[in-house]
Amino acid sequence: MARPWRLRHKLSLGLALVTGSVALLLGGALFGLSSYLETQRVTDRKLEEMRQVVQLRADTQRIRDSDAATGPGVAEVNGEYERLRGRIAAAEATLDSYLVLLRGQYPTGTDGSLHDYAQLAELPKRFAALRDALEGSRTAQDASVGLVNDPRFVAAHRQCDRLAEELFTNLVDDVQHASSRSRADHRRSLLVSGFATALAVVLVGTLLFYFRVWVFTPIRVLQAGVHAVHDGHFDRPIVLDSGDELQELADEFNAMTGRMRDTYRDLEAQVNDRTLQLVRSERMVSVGFLAAGVAHEINNPLASIAFCAEALERRLQSVLPRLGAEGEVVQKYLRMIQEESQRCKTITQKLLDFSRSGGKRERAELSQLVTDVIDVARVLPNARNKVIHFAPSVMATAAVSVPDVKGVVLNLIVNALDSMEEGGGVEVTLAADATHAEIRFADSGCGMAPDTLRHIFEPFFTRSRTGNGTGLGLSISHQVIDQHGGSIRAASAGPGQGSTFLVRLPLTSAAEKADATPASNPNVLLPFPGRAAAVA
Repeated sequence: MARPWRLRHKLSLGLALVTGSVALLLGGALFGLSSYLETQRVTDRKLEEMRQVVQLRADTQRIRDSDAATGPGVAEVNGEYERLRGRIAAAEATLDSYLVLLRGQYPTGTDGSLHDYAQLAELPKRFAALRDALEGSRTAQDASVGLVNDPRFVAAHRQCDRLAEELFTNLVDDVQHASSRSRADHRRSLLVSGFATALAVVLVGTLLFYFRVWVFTPIRVLQAGVHAVHDGHFDRPIVLDSGDELQELADEFNAMTGRMRDTYRDLEAQVNDRTLQLVRSERMVSVGFLAAGVAHEINNPLASIAFCAEALERRLQSVLPRLGAEGEVVQKYLRMIQEESQRCKTITQKLLDFSRSGGKRERAELSQLVTDVIDVARVLPNARNKVIHFAPSVMATAAVSVPDVKGVVLNLIVNALDSMEEGGGVEVTLAADATHAEIRFADSGCGMAPDTLRHIFEPFFTRSRTGNGTGLGLSISHQVIDQHGGSIRAASAGPGQGSTFLVRLPLTSAAEKADATPASNPNVLLPFPGRAAAVA
């Protein structure tokens, strides 16, 4: 599998492409400039050479100008001789100046092709032969023709003039050749510059394309994902396949968004749960005030009814036997009035208990408390042929109102027994951490629907299979545990799949927390030495 390109590698490649593009453009420009400078230098050099060669040809041709010829006479011949020698010397001086120029331009000699003229080596010899011819003509002078027209001088001059003309012609050809070469260099520089420019444009275009793919597009995708999260859309992951740091950033952002989504959902569930508990608490507070008022208002008439029925029964004890069957009926009705009055009083007492806080609290060992309740529950009629299994994992003590907590445990066990057919079972477990004890009640009964779970702790709400009960048991149990600073929760997978109730009690009460010092810890958590089971 090919190793993915990192972002720094892509940026390095982009930098290399930019550097290469600039280098190509710079190289093409430098090549064109050097070609132009070389052409200018060659042109200047050839112009200087042309000036020297033109002067040399003019000086050579001026040697036999008409003003050099003289008439007969010694004086005139001598004057002509001096003039011819001077002109020959001027031509030689021009030739020497040209040679000096060439040596300055070509320090190592001629360039091997353009300046390797045969005339440059032959001309000094021809000028020397021309001087010799002038000396010979002076010695054997013919006064009728003059020195300039002497056949030997004329022949020697013609050789010098021919070489000077050939040198000029060769230099013209040389200049044309140099011009052709300069034009070729110029075209070559244009080609190189054009190619460098085109390649630089291609490289820059390629760089822009890949930068859009490698950098710009991923950044836009990341920006869109961040905006989506900002708008509250946690279910829109950022999808990148760049194989670099930007993809790693997107993956980490997606993971962070997933954790935020889970946390948000968990917080939302907790808020809903706390809201539901608050609503239940508010309802129970309202019902508590109502129950207290109703109970007080009902208890007095009920007490009067029971007292009157009891008083009538005592007063009629001597009369009723004489009435025969009618007396028995009256006595039966009076006792029924007393019993039903007592029953109503019991109900109102429950209402009062519902609105009243718990009693005195003391530290109690919870496993023993649950065991005591289970021992009582085993003898109940609805516990026949049903199993109650208690499996504590620790020994935990907590400051509780023992009667109230026993009532909660008994209520939950009785509800579990009522929800099961014969052969069912209730699993009770006790566990604890550093701050709370947990008592779990899991039964194999009829279970509960979600709608039932939402209202299970509301006062007077009941779905009892037996048809008995007022619907106050779980409400009172919820209030008792809430007064202890704990919580009680119900869960069920659905109808026919059993139910689970979890009771959490703090191991340290609020008063004990206020009085506790760092050196003392009233919590007692000991590993439970064995597993206890109560079977009904």
